[in-house]
Amino acid sequence: MRFWLTLGLLLLSGISTAFAGNWPNWRGPSQNGVAPGKGFPTSWSKTENVAWTAELPGKGASTPIVWNDRVFLTCGVEGDNVVLCYNASGKLLWSQKVGKEREGKHAKATGSNPSAATDGKLVYVYFKSGDLAALDLDGKPVWQCNLQQKFGEDTLWWDLGTSPILTREHVIVAVMQSGPSYIAAFDKQTGKDAWKVDRNLNAPSEAAQSYSTPIVVTEGDRQTLIVLGADHVTAHNAADGAELWRVGGLNPSGNGFFRSISSPVVSGDVVVAPYARGSTLTAIKLGGSGDVTKKNIVWSKDKLGADVPTPATLDGKVYLCTDKGEVHCLDAVSGKSLWSGAVEKNRGAFSASPVVADGKIYITREDGKTFVLDQGSEFKTLATNELDGEFVVATPVFVDGKIYIRTRERLYCIGK
Repeated sequence: MRFWLTLGLLLLSGISTAFAGNWPNWRGPSQNGVAPGKGFPTSWSKTENVAWTAELPGKGASTPIVWNDRVFLTCGVEGDNVVLCYNASGKLLWSQKVGKEREGKHAKATGSNPSAATDGKLVYVYFKSGDLAALDLDGKPVWQCNLQQKFGEDTLWWDLGTSPILTREHVIVAVMQSGPSYIAAFDKQTGKDAWKVDRNLNAPSEAAQSYSTPIVVTEGDRQTLIVLGADHVTAHNAADGAELWRVGGLNPSGNGFFRSISSPVVSGDVVVAPYARGSTLTAIKLGGSGDVTKKNIVWSKDKLGADVPTPATLDGKVYLCTDKGEVHCLDAVSGKSLWSGAVEKNRGAFSASPVVADGKIYITREDGKTFVLDQGSEFKTLATNELDGEFVVATPVFVDGKIYIRTRERLYCIGK
């Protein structure tokens, strides 16, 4: 009973999402990979059931966001970081430069990996170059700063992946790397520094690095940040960054290469944290103070997890897609496996995160093939859909009966 009461009271995010036409950040309106609404397509191809396609002027890997009838995404164009805005018909409304591009090193990545975020008033963007900026919905710059110029150079081995997140007052970025790590908050309207706290947890070598995105939960009157990386999950007061509690022990052997990409997700009063390059999954009870490692771990799984895709959660269930296309449905409270299965084997991996929409689970492979699964009581594939020749690492976005799929070079709107 307590769990379900908490589930009803615990609200995710401080962002206003007044209607189903909004997808304001990379994991959706509730930060859990769940799309509101019904009637999403289950079958399409490169030429069938496509409302429109937009050729992008440059490469990027960021997941689009949607607010009302506008779609926002980022890419690199001729050496510049660029924000693009399309309308619901696929027309480019505007593009805006935000600093000079720092190109990606990894074959799957770019200088535009982080997804934008919006509160419906401003759009906030962040790039590998360190540029963080706010634009109004018509593309006019409101403020801009560079975190690397402010606080020190990027020391990640690979390419920046964490996306900015929004609280009631602030836009927040987590910087977790081999050099000094920190979380920083900026006033949403002015960009002025609000607070900055160190997050150095003595993880060895590359394990100190994280590409994950924090999440925001509301507990009573307080908003709490949940951050995964450097062998720990930490919780912070969103108002001032103060650490509330921490859970360690995610890397008991001291493996120096346990960098984290997959982000945490919340179900009720449980945080689910993939770790160890997809080898572990740990469920942590929210709350407490100080080091709560011994008393707040609810359950943990070995040899089960996701390295890149972030799980989705809905109605007390966790939906996990591994990098190889194995899908698991777990009970969030007990960790019990409810069902599992695997899609066809392929040399391609899964980097996009699963999305739950209208009783179905959508998982998209890097070769552009999307598998539609039944959300019911067993593993069941309902449809497979191909975008031949495309490369996809961004997570599809579901709004108002349409699916937006961002490939390396195009934006597809699937649906009629």
